[in-house]
Amino acid sequence: MSNQLLAALPQPDRDRMLGVCDEFVLRPSEVLCEAGDPAGHVYFPSSGFISLITRTGGPRGLEVGMVGREGLLGGQWALGVGASPWQALIQGQGLAYRAPAAVFRRELQRSGVLRRQVLRHVYVLLAQQALTAACIHEHLLGPRLARWLLMSHDRASDDQLQFTHAFLASMLGLRRVGVTLAIGELQRDGLIHCHRGTITVLDRARLEAKACACYAGQRRILADVMGEGLDDRGTHCQPNRRM
Repeated sequence: MSNQLLAALPQPDRDRMLGVCDEFVLRPSEVLCEAGDPAGHVYFPSSGFISLITRTGGPRGLEVGMVGREGLLGGQWALGVGASPWQALIQGQGLAYRAPAAVFRRELQRSGVLRRQVLRHVYVLLAQQALTAACIHEHLLGPRLARWLLMSHDRASDDQLQFTHAFLASMLGLRRVGVTLAIGELQRDGLIHCHRGTITVLDRARLEAKACACYAGQRRILADVMGEGLDDRGTHCQPNRRM
């Protein structure tokens, strides 16, 4: 799979950007940056995905966004801000194109198309966070869980997602017992299968029907702003291999 933001660039801009990237392995549970810290690199996932987590001083965080092959981590540099607004935690294993922040800032100055695409993705993340806030306030646990599983499934490399009940509870800001009950309901209905920390999506169409309207809203915003949805694979890109 390729990164869709990079694939949307004109060939010269894409080649120049890929020329300064190396291939970075996304390993689950690895923290790429902490909230408030300057981002030393930017990441364009080609597979796998990254959770954007906000913390208020307590032991638990809340996921407010997710980045996969549709965009990048570190887009705040296009606004002239280096500090990350979130903790960035790898959730899905995969690969990313990684570039030093200083080089990325130089490319933003050289390519108006790159800058425009990055700013559009920043908008997508803002909209994603707004919908997440409304979703937490308005929607029941079952539809919220279905939405989160679908967002992860969109960005995963296969139908199996590696999540424990405790982790899901933390990401959704809920108690573990509630998440366990909601997962059990989805499993009894034949939408998913859960076994030893692995959730397998069995019936995506019915899972979409179960999800709250926020899921369709997020996909619509992504397609409208970025020009394509997560079903599209885009042009295959190859970074320099310097790992």
